[in-house]
Amino acid sequence: MTRKSKSSAPSQRMLRVGELVRHALSAFLVREDIQDEVLLGVTITVPEVRMTPDLKLASAYIMPLGGQNAEEIAAALNRNKKFIRGGIASSLSLKYVPSLRFFVDDTFAEADRIESLLRSKKVSRDLMEEEDNGTV
Repeated sequence: MTRKSKSSAPSQRMLRVGELVRHALSAFLVREDIQDEVLLGVTITVPEVRMTPDLKLASAYIMPLGGQNAEEIAAALNRNKKFIRGGIASSLSLKYVPSLRFFVDDTFAEADRIESLLRSKKVSRDLMEEEDNGTV
């Protein structure tokens, strides 16, 4: 009997539970129930939550509005993760509420970096050369 090969892609269940946790986190963070001076008056976006295959650990990627003090805000959320976990437990219909970890979402910065590379003079020159050679 052969074993099924492990895939690195998340399962539908992992994606669905990740979205449930993301929505619960977003709703909880809007209420501003956390008593931490770093988080007072800060609007936090939760673009993605990734679940482990056993659904016991949720990695939440966050970005404060404007992007200022992102590392400090992620650290404050990690300090309060047990309180946040308890706060979202009632809104999740799961047997176990996953443990939370918070990370700064760097996809926006990476997208800006790629965009600036594509707009650089060197890339523009290379594209013009390809057009002249008829390879594009």
